[in-house]
Amino acid sequence: MSKKSNIRVLLVDDHTVVRSGLGAVLMSYDDMSLVGEASNGEEAIRLCQQLKPDVVLMDLMMPVVDGVTATRTIHEKMPEIGIIALTSFNERDMVEGALKAGAMSYLLKTVSAAELIDAIRGAKAGKPSLSPEAAQVLVQGLKQDKSKQYNLTDREREILALMVEGLPNQEIAERLVVSQSTVKFHVSNILSKLEVNTRTEAVALALKSKLVR
Repeated sequence: MSKKSNIRVLLVDDHTVVRSGLGAVLMSYDDMSLVGEASNGEEAIRLCQQLKPDVVLMDLMMPVVDGVTATRTIHEKMPEIGIIALTSFNERDMVEGALKAGAMSYLLKTVSAAELIDAIRGAKAGKPSLSPEAAQVLVQGLKQDKSKQYNLTDREREILALMVEGLPNQEIAERLVVSQSTVKFHVSNILSKLEVNTRTEAVALALKSKLVR
C-alpha cells in the first residue's frame, strides 16, 4: 500500500497551549504534517507566503491582525490554501465574517480530534465543513432575514397590496378614497423602505418576501 501524501498544516492561535494541543493531535496522524505556527494574523500571512501550507487552522480573535482579516488576505493572495476557522465563538457575525472572508470551514474548539482531522482532509480536497452550532446560527439568520418586515405602516402595506394587484395610483386613490398625491407620497416611502427603485421591483419583493396577503 502506498503511503498517503502529507497534508501540510499551519496552526494560527495566540495561545501557546492551544497550538501545542493541536500540534500533538496532528502529529498522531500519518497523513498530517505540521509545517509552522503563528500567534497572530500578521505572522500567519507571512508564513503562508513562505511555507505554502495546504491548510490553515485559523483562530479569529488574535492581537495585531485578527483572524478574519488574515483569512481575507491569505484567500485573496493564495486562494489554493484551505482555511479552517477554528474558534470558541459561534455568533452570526463571526461565522458570516469568516466565511465571506474566504474560510472554507468553520469549527468550534470543542470539536473532537477525529472531526478536526476529517475537516482538514476535507479542506485539502476542497470540501467545506461547518460545526452544527455554526450551521444553526446561519439558519437562524436566514430565517430572521426572511421574516424582515421593512417597518411598513398598515397604510403602506395596504397600498403595496393594491400595487401587487396592478392598480395605478389613480385607482388606488379611488379605492382608498384619498388624493393621488397622498398615494404618490406613500408609494415613494414604500420604495425607499424596500430599498428598490421601481414599482415592479417593489411588487416582486412583496411577493417573494410575502409582505402582503
